[in-house]
Formats: sequence, C-alpha cells, structure tokens
Amino acid sequence: MHSSKTRTGALPKHTRLAAFIYLVTGGALLGLSTNLAKLAGEAQLSPLAFLFWSIAGAALILLVVAALRSNLPPVTGRTLEYYLVSAFVGVAGSNLIFFSAIPHIGAGFVALVITLPPLLTYVGALILKLERFQMMRAVGVMSALAGAVTLAAHKLSAPDADYVWILLALTGPVLLAIGNLYRTLRWPAGVSGEALAPGMLVAAAVFLFSVGLLPGFSLEVPTEQRLPLLLIALQSVVFAGQFLLLFLLQKTGGPVLLSLLGSVGAVVGVPVAILLQGEAAPEGLLPGALLIGTGIALLNIGKARKLP
Repeated sequence: MHSSKTRTGALPKHTRLAAFIYLVTGGALLGLSTNLAKLAGEAQLSPLAFLFWSIAGAALILLVVAALRSNLPPVTGRTLEYYLVSAFVGVAGSNLIFFSAIPHIGAGFVALVITLPPLLTYVGALILKLERFQMMRAVGVMSALAGAVTLAAHKLSAPDADYVWILLALTGPVLLAIGNLYRTLRWPAGVSGEALAPGMLVAAAVFLFSVGLLPGFSLEVPTEQRLPLLLIALQSVVFAGQFLLLFLLQKTGGPVLLSLLGSVGAVVGVPVAILLQGEAAPEGLLPGALLIGTGIALLNIGKARKLP
C-alpha cells in the first residue's frame, strides 16, 4: 500500500495547488473526450473500435515517453494485478459503457453522469479509513452530487427518455468509484504514476481487443475518409494526457479529490456538446453546474485527513 500524503495529514499548500491543476486539466480532457466520442459515432466508428484504437494509441504514446525517461512499467505479479483490475474498472469497462451510451442519450448527459463517483468514493474512503470525516469535504461531495442528481432527474423526466441507456450509463460511475479506491489501496510500492499509467492502458487495450474478437463486435475503422483516423489520433493524445494526470492526481490528491474529475469534465463537456455539437441544453443546467462547482471548491479547500 503506498503512503499517499492525503493519508498522513493535511496536504502542503504547493501539493494542493498541483492537485488542483491536475484536477482541472484532467477534467477538461475528460469533458473533451466525451464529445470526441459523439463525433466518432457520427463518423461511423463503433464505440468499441474508437475506444480500442484510441486506448492503444494512448498506451503507445505513454510507453514511448516512459522509455525515453527510462521509467517503463515494471512487470511483476503485483503490478500485473494492478494493471488488469485498474484497466477493467477505470478504463475498459466504464468507458465502453459511456461511449456506447452517447449515441442514445447524448454526450452532454454522459458528461454529467461521470460526475457521480464522488459520493461513492468518499463513502468508500470513510469505510476503508482512507479518510477521517471532515465536514467541509463532506458538504463539497454532497453539493457536487446534488448538482449531478438535479441534472439526471430532469433527463429521466423527459418524455423521450431512453431509460435502459440512462440506467446503464449510471452503472459506469460505480466502476469508476471502485477504481479510485482500488488504485489507492493497491498502489505498488516504489512505482511512479508515470510508469503505472501505460501499463494500465496496455491492459485495457488487451481487454478491448478480446471483446472485439467476440461475435457481433468489430474493431474495423472506416477508411473512406480521413476523419475517423484523425479522431482516433486526437482521442489518443487526449487519453494519454487524461490518464497520466489521473495517476498524478491520485498520488497528490487521493481518491476523493480524484473522483471530482468527472465534475470538472461536465463543466467542460456539457457546454462543448451544446455550443459545438448542437445538443439541447440539459434542463436544470445552471443550478446543477453551480452545485457541482461549489462542491469542487469545498472539496479542494477542505483538508484530507486520515484517522490517527
């Protein structure tokens, strides 16, 4: 188990600033990612094919960076377990659910669904004694969750609501919350986030490739136009940055602050879906966004503390 600073006391000011920068930048990339997935669907790329080739590209980018820095992912029994479990819950399973749901319920709503892990992660962190209860952080998590629930309730009450895909999309945050806690609890001792990120993405690519071999699934990319290949290349760069920042934030900010990546992603992803993709603004957007923003601020200001 790694010794994250969030588990030994209040975060130093410079560390909290770094964590905040990782949070905002990583969340922005996450919000961009959901919109790229919608464009990929419109370019006749299946969710599985788009996700597989983008993850494979991101893994290659991070492996090259790791090799240049002589910091390649170590291969041991412990790290293999870490790569496989992290890949399934935090990358392959959750993103396949989200990307598949986008054509049915929109990129804007999926960006909002990804804001739901904070409460699950915070409760799990309290149960597992990764954190001690702290009122300001608890209020921050509840505020962010209230914002997401406000938006989800409006979506479910719409007359044309696709309940199956809405409910399926809501299972994704459960996987993300499990991943947030797992990566903290099982972080291999002495291994950097820069080495773990490409290992996780390689494992995720293997998972997705295996799914592509099943009947009814395909990893084929349309080659009549250049747009699908350009989208895959762009998403690869976005994923590489997003998952590298995820590990840096995990190390500096801990699992609860990390879980707010989705809230920041919504702040970016929803306006992009509305302004650039022509989606209708989700009802309750303003109060929902204000609650989410307040939650991010309170959780970042509040001090993460562990039981003595």
